[in-house]
Amino acid sequence: MPPRILNDCLAPAKLNLFLHVTGRRADGYHLLQTVFQLLDYGDLLHFETRDDGVICRTTEIPGVAADSDLIVRAARLLQATLPAGRRPGVNIAIDKKLPMGGGLGGGSSDAATTLIALNHLWEAGLSRQQLMELGLQLGADVPFFIFGRNAFAAGVGEELTPVATPGGWYVVLEPGVSVPTQAIFSAKELTRDTKPVTITDFSKATIGFGKNDLQVVAAKLFPDVAEAIAWLEQYGAARMTGSGACVFCHFSHEPDADAVLKAVPARWKAWKARAIAQHPLAEI
Repeated sequence: MPPRILNDCLAPAKLNLFLHVTGRRADGYHLLQTVFQLLDYGDLLHFETRDDGVICRTTEIPGVAADSDLIVRAARLLQATLPAGRRPGVNIAIDKKLPMGGGLGGGSSDAATTLIALNHLWEAGLSRQQLMELGLQLGADVPFFIFGRNAFAAGVGEELTPVATPGGWYVVLEPGVSVPTQAIFSAKELTRDTKPVTITDFSKATIGFGKNDLQVVAAKLFPDVAEAIAWLEQYGAARMTGSGACVFCHFSHEPDADAVLKAVPARWKAWKARAIAQHPLAEI
């Protein structure tokens, strides 16, 4: 059978428009509330099926061995759901744009795009809900990207409800450091009792609703993050996404975002992205 090819599959970045830590379960997992916002910027993945059952990442990623890469793990997880006599393989290439340890969901988004694309190419026939259940085995953020819409999330991040977000443009700064999520969540000074909010609270609010409870800890441990936030706050309600390190600011109009980009100090990488309402692969 000739190979089936699916190129230029976007694994979009996400932003946490706010992120509240509302408690902690007995098993140590933190209870969160957040709104996930999809962006039209991210890694690009390219898939070509093969008939020998081999899953091969054809792109080298510094510091990430293929066997531990969420892309490869996602492909193997989906492959294992297929009948033993019908398990095709795949070559996967990636144009990596999102930084690791940036709070943009890069690895989780890559895994989700892999599951969605291969479910289509391999004709695995899994529903979105079944793919989300597979994705949860890989990481708490993976189901959101498979869910494919901007969402109000609760629990440990797996309780997802569609939500309308403001749209517009975002400027994102990469401070140049990788923030380990565990270091932030294990910090003694982390606020763990923020009062729960509702979707209605978010929907009624203006830009800049809530806060990111992880930001205070990350800014203390990583001064580069604090510096990036302080600089971007000149232009609006800047804050950190996820557990860091990237920071962002919303703009209603693209020219305003462009003006800020031109002013960014050379020591930081910065880019703009448009807010999108659904995942680019939502319809396959």
